[in-house]
Amino acid sequence: MIEFILNNKLIKTKVGEGISLADFIRYNQNLKGTKIGCREGDCGACTVLSGELLNGKIYYKSITSCITPLKFAHGKHIVTIEGINKENLTEIQHHFHEHSATQCGFCTPGFVMSLTGFSINTKKTDFSQGINAVAGNICRCTGYKSIEKAIFDISEALKSKPETDEIAWLIKNNYLPEYFTEIPEKLKQIKPLENIEGKIVGGGTDLYVQNADGMSEKSVRFILPADKTDKIRIYENKIIIHSSTTVSEIINSEIIKNILPHLKKQLLLISSEQIRNTATIAGNFVNASPIGDITIIFLALNSKIKINSDNSSREIYLKDFYKGYKILDLKETEFIENLSFEIPENGFKFNFEKVSKRKYLDIASVNTAISLSINENIIKEIHVSGGGIAPIPMYFSKTSEFLKGKIINKEIVMSASEILLSEVSPISDVRGSSDYKKLLLKQLFLAHFIELFSIEI
Repeated sequence: MIEFILNNKLIKTKVGEGISLADFIRYNQNLKGTKIGCREGDCGACTVLSGELLNGKIYYKSITSCITPLKFAHGKHIVTIEGINKENLTEIQHHFHEHSATQCGFCTPGFVMSLTGFSINTKKTDFSQGINAVAGNICRCTGYKSIEKAIFDISEALKSKPETDEIAWLIKNNYLPEYFTEIPEKLKQIKPLENIEGKIVGGGTDLYVQNADGMSEKSVRFILPADKTDKIRIYENKIIIHSSTTVSEIINSEIIKNILPHLKKQLLLISSEQIRNTATIAGNFVNASPIGDITIIFLALNSKIKINSDNSSREIYLKDFYKGYKILDLKETEFIENLSFEIPENGFKFNFEKVSKRKYLDIASVNTAISLSINENIIKEIHVSGGGIAPIPMYFSKTSEFLKGKIINKEIVMSASEILLSEVSPISDVRGSSDYKKLLLKQLFLAHFIELFSIEI
């Protein structure tokens, strides 16, 4: 039986664990403030908050409930617009009202829930962070300027929020209702759910887009670590990342920040806040999209994946995982447990480049990443990856081998770019012609060296 707190109500249900959380909220609980628009996690109208109890404190995040399996809610606090409504408008609703930041109103609950999550989670607020919080929310009416004005006022008001006792401050200052203080104790009473069989799901952000109706009839299984607070760790000179780690958890990891200080900026190009909060690295790998941004990033880090079954395990390089279009070195009884890569040496540099029709929230036409270690301008180690130019995410072995041991200069980089193009034969598709993709790939490859070494090319 699935148990969770929905707003201020304990839910116990045997409804199919694979149905979407949005459908349960709307049709089982009759809470119609959570809207369903795209059913693909793109419009944000179905945004709710998910709160999880870790080490005695609840951590909230915004999620798109239309592509989230109901079983995900077990043991959590799920908050809909009805769950923050009070007799009077909350501060966030007040600022929307003051700036006329709503017209037809269909999208408004999603915006309010995203910004409520922003008010809980952000230690030091600024306007740009507020905008990022609603990057996954679409409005067809307002033209966004009135919403931006409301977000500016919200961001300014939240600067007074202390870094401790945030929930108490938010309740006192009319952002949250008082019952939020009771939630930790209520969640402690919910026992963990057995999780031993069913269709393996990461975050569901692609699986539920492809086959939500089919998933509603299935049992669901999550691959979770014993310690949810230790998903990213250092062990024997390696970074080990559990398969259930989300993009947001990577962004917020101090371990990752220390090694890849610019990765947060690069990952903000990938999807919306709600999707980053639920999409997992293993889900991205197994989805096997030829242009999966996360896959391209970890290919360039020369990562390995640990693959388990019920009675055995093995480890392979991520670059050897892809055998053909959507064909994986993964048996039906196997699953990815974790990913690992070596802690870089001194002189390490990393870069990620992507071209898409929109800068944010869009699938790449072509993307590429590079990691390299430099000693006195000589390349000691290098790994180059790219997507959108082959049926699988590409690791460029010939290019990497050519550059190893070379001195970085314009002539070497240009020669390497020609080897790079010889390793692929892209086909024309809706994202561009073959010639266009080859041109993009070359230009993005050169951009790595312009960005990292200021080489004039």
